[in-house]
Amino acid sequence: MGSATVPRAGLTETVVIEAGERIADDVGLSSLTLAALADRLGVRQPSLYKHIAGTDGLRRSIALRAKNELADVLGRAAVGRARGEAIAAMAHAYRAWAIEHPGRYAAAQRAPSPGDADDEIASRKVVRVVADVMAGYELRDDDAIDAIRALRAALHGFVTLEADHGFGLPVDVDRSFDRLVAGLTTAFAQAARGTSASTTVASPSSPIA
Repeated sequence: MGSATVPRAGLTETVVIEAGERIADDVGLSSLTLAALADRLGVRQPSLYKHIAGTDGLRRSIALRAKNELADVLGRAAVGRARGEAIAAMAHAYRAWAIEHPGRYAAAQRAPSPGDADDEIASRKVVRVVADVMAGYELRDDDAIDAIRALRAALHGFVTLEADHGFGLPVDVDRSFDRLVAGLTTAFAQAARGTSASTTVASPSSPIA
């Protein structure tokens, strides 16, 4: 039996998932296969089932880790900042993380399956970070959810187009991104002036706002 068919010493669930993350970032989440993962790890494909529940289980695990990592990235960017400064810091951190980890970023967009409590918790963690920043604008309830959705849609649209080389005009992309973020913070400030004063932002009821 060749060495490539023997499970590598130290192979664990974490090692398998991390290898899957790297492949997803290299070739895209949709192109991640167990065959490619087994080849990367130097094991037979059946050996992977000791650590993951097939392709769906692998992608779920990557999504969970990606959501938690993104929440941590956004949280670190926002700490010590408020309102427009916090939004700008989070936006730039979001963009940098998405560009550096395209496969993980795609996984983080996956909505939780019904009844998947762990995935719902991870999804809410990302939303909570943004909701806490929106509290500085005194946006609450539906107004807060509208703002979170607007921010998510704008950032996701921009980084997706950028990753797909969708910006072909000879204008600096960083400048365009800065203007997008500035426009969002202006809109949130204007929305805040139209709401009643409050220091509480209701937690979004959906795990994906």
